[in-house]
Amino acid sequence: MKYLLYILALMLLLCLFKMPYGYYQFVRYLSFSVFAYLAYTTYTAKGNLTLIVWIYLFLAILFQPFVKIALGRNIWNIVDVAVAIGLIKLASRKSD
Repeated sequence: MKYLLYILALMLLLCLFKMPYGYYQFVRYLSFSVFAYLAYTTYTAKGNLTLIVWIYLFLAILFQPFVKIALGRNIWNIVDVAVAIGLIKLASRKSD
């Protein structure tokens, strides 16, 4: 899981560059899946809705690929960088 978090962080940072639209769609599907999985595993491990579970759920909804959330390219770039930094921090402290 640790390497998947690093890969997702790198993919989010690559979104800063001009990429084909299909790449952004793939990143949305992958992000949604990873954040939904993190929310589920964290919830089952802790047994209650902690703040981190809510954050994972929020990120899963934000990146979900079914209904596009139009934030504009500049705001999406900021979101991508902030989430990538968070994923790198999470992966560096997560022991798998």
